[in-house]
Amino acid sequence: MPYLDLSGASLAYDDDGTGPAVLLLHAGIADRRMWREQVGPLSVMHRVIRLDLRGYGESTLTRQPFAHHDDVIALLDHLGIQRAVLVGCSFGGAVAVDTALAYPDRVAGLALIGSALSGHEWSEEVDELWEALAAQVGTDDVDAMAEAEVRFWVVGPGRDLATMDPDLLDFAWRMDRRALAAEAALGQVDVHQLNPVATYRLGEVRPPTLVTAGGADVPDIRRLADRMAAEIPNAHRLPDIPDAAHLSPLERPEEVNRIVLSFLGALRG
Repeated sequence: MPYLDLSGASLAYDDDGTGPAVLLLHAGIADRRMWREQVGPLSVMHRVIRLDLRGYGESTLTRQPFAHHDDVIALLDHLGIQRAVLVGCSFGGAVAVDTALAYPDRVAGLALIGSALSGHEWSEEVDELWEALAAQVGTDDVDAMAEAEVRFWVVGPGRDLATMDPDLLDFAWRMDRRALAAEAALGQVDVHQLNPVATYRLGEVRPPTLVTAGGADVPDIRRLADRMAAEIPNAHRLPDIPDAAHLSPLERPEEVNRIVLSFLGALRG
């Protein structure tokens, strides 16, 4: 497995296929493994790179200040890629938008799937949903916290846990448990954000942008999809993905693959 060394931090990534470059950026509750169902279909006609963001998955972390969007460009430079389409889910979508704002000439397109947005403040409604689920979970109980996050994000507030694929839930729990350790470590590091943050700058995003979300995701994520589609100049809002929550690339891979491949085809003209 290849790594990129950045002043002592190692970024783990996978590089498959040939053709126009597509970089997949994972959710904050996951790592690059969440894209396992996308690599085969996308790499038929594209060079597909999956990155573990710094501190997540198999990427390491140092105490040195950094910015995730700078790491994205460092990886593209390392691979000799001038421009790439960025496909981001959740936190990965926020990193993708930040990268497009900080390095507009390096981003050929954005596909945002259940995307977060830097600077966004969660609504009182979502805070209450989380509190109702996790109020009794101790912050030091990593297993229970991962279980709560999987129920909140992967199952979603409106679905029955009993109807979910247990293998999907187990895989999501294992990724999330590892991501919680990453978040704790990242909390001790100065992670630079754009200034101003992206929530105030959507009108500056220039690449063609596709926006969608899981129909069972938390309300703020679906509202953010509406907002990004309305405020990003060259954006298109697709309908919500039916019966999917926050990790739709894992839960509804065929639909996500269809959406992303259609977007990539439109960019090729």
